[in-house]
Amino acid sequence: MIALRDVVQQFGGRVVLEIPGLQFLPGRRYGLIGENGSGKTTLIRMLAGTSRPTSGIIEGLQGKKVGYLPQSPYAFSFSVLENVAMALDGRNDAKELAQKALVAVGMESLVEARGERLSGGEAQRMALARVLVRSYDVLLLDEPTSSTDVRSMDFIETTLKEYVEKTHCTLIFSTHSPAQALRLADEVLYLEKGRLVEQGPAQGLFHSPEDERTKAFLRHWSLNS
Repeated sequence: MIALRDVVQQFGGRVVLEIPGLQFLPGRRYGLIGENGSGKTTLIRMLAGTSRPTSGIIEGLQGKKVGYLPQSPYAFSFSVLENVAMALDGRNDAKELAQKALVAVGMESLVEARGERLSGGEAQRMALARVLVRSYDVLLLDEPTSSTDVRSMDFIETTLKEYVEKTHCTLIFSTHSPAQALRLADEVLYLEKGRLVEQGPAQGLFHSPEDERTKAFLRHWSLNS
């Protein structure tokens, strides 16, 4: 279990995230939703260890294998297959496993393409395959489908569900699409201005939110279960 206790993050003296208490359980899928600037990316970065909280404690990540995909992943200047296989540190079956990961995100036709010449959506899928080619205890994804089309999004969501079932990892992802959170998450967290406003099972939170701020946010979206 991952636990946040009295976590505060400040930038330039301004509080951008304040979480008194929060827990993430193994084998669960958590979706973070909220407007730009709500703290989604800050929370994921702190869990990934690329940003340290100004104060407070994050427990449960010590000794865990953590995979992290930022919003703008890097594409190296060699083939797509090699971009993914590099995550396996020279294993004999690295290219075979990389090929499978690329199939899972719908990129089997681009294995020989140059990584730096991909479109934004293709680079995002390639980077996701690079993460999914390994097994992690915790998987952190910041807007993993923000640059992809609908067909690719379907591939990715199905792949992520299968990955969690196989590895029993904790999946925590941010998304600009509440509909995606409804499809993919077991539990959803709505953040606003750096505070956790509401958390609950996806179906319950989207169809019967309790907080007026959550209701106001969701009025802008048409959701189908």
